[in-house]
This record gives sequence, structure tokens and C-alpha cells, in this order.
Amino acid sequence: MPTKLYYVHDPMCSWCWGFTTVWRSIQDQLPDSVSVQRVLGGLAPDSNDPMPTSMQLNLQQNWQRIQQVIPGTSFNYDFWSANSPRRSTYPACRAVIAAKAQGDEYELPMIQAIQEAYYLHAKNPSDDSTLIELSEAIACDVNRFEADLNSDQTQSDLASEIYFARRLGAQGFPSLFIESKSGGTLPVPFDYTDARVALSNISHSLAS
Repeated sequence: MPTKLYYVHDPMCSWCWGFTTVWRSIQDQLPDSVSVQRVLGGLAPDSNDPMPTSMQLNLQQNWQRIQQVIPGTSFNYDFWSANSPRRSTYPACRAVIAAKAQGDEYELPMIQAIQEAYYLHAKNPSDDSTLIELSEAIACDVNRFEADLNSDQTQSDLASEIYFARRLGAQGFPSLFIESKSGGTLPVPFDYTDARVALSNISHSLAS
């Protein structure tokens, strides 16, 4: 049986956005015996409250920090003036589930669409209207997507993924875990700028 590599993430996690290039490189170089399963960790629950100014400034400073740590990462700071930000990423997580419900091939395009809308085009993925627009852009059945976005089943699926992420031991996003031969899972240390670190640790886990 293939070994699973779990990638715990949130589509509105800025460090996940910064990790995109290295994560893609890791996946491209994984041995055939390792399959990837993405797990939605759920960064911030639903909220209609405006984000406090202090939190907005902290997040902007975090973006700047990411650009220092991971050179080449792009952020559109117009987001903060063009929107009414809310600390709410569960809608974006549900969008990934609703898209995937139409076929596994829609999962990654929705994640990428959310990230690009948020970080490059200053659109707010906390808003259902933005997510519905993105579903059309990736060629989902829009009516079905809109019906599924906040359905009881989607809510339940997200709760299950968040619970699983916690069982894995995810302390933040992104996080990597690999199945061990004993049947448990092991954290995989990684570097935000060098795929070789994670690949070396994965190889070590497979050999031990």
C-alpha cells in the first residue's frame, strides 16, 4: 500500500501561499510509493465582525516577514484598503470541499484560485460572492457549488478535516506528516526555501 504524506493547510494561510513553490517541488520529487492527501486545518472560524485595525497591521507585518523569509513571494497590499477584512477562513475551506465534491480535479484549482484572488488580486475569499465567482472561473457547476458551499454536509466534512488535522498534531499551517510503518504518523520538518529538507526527512522516515 502507498504511504500517505499529509499536507495540512488553509487556503487563506499566508505561509501556505509562500510555501507554494517549494511544496510543488516536493510533490514533483516524491517517490511513487508516497501519495499526497491535503487536509484542511481551518485557520479562523466564521465571523462577520470587522477585523480590528491592530490585527490588520499584524497580518500586513506577517506578509512582510514572509517576503523576507521566502524571497519572491508576492502580496497585493491593496487588499487592506479595497475590502472590509474579517478574520474568517472557514468559508474558503468550505469552498475547497464544495469544489472537490464535483470531482477531485477541482480541489487544487480552487485552492490556487482562492490564493491568487486573495494575495494577488486583492479580493476577499471570506465572502461567499467571491468564492462563487471563483467556482465559475474554474468551470465548476456554479449552481451546485452555491448549494453545496454552506450545506450541512460541507459543514460536517470541514469539521471532520479540522478534527483530523488536530489528531495528526498540526500546530500551525502548513504542516507535513507521513505515515509510519507502525501505523501512526510522524511530523516532517521542512524548509520554506529548500525542498531537499523535506524530501530528505521523508526518505529517512521511509527507511526507518
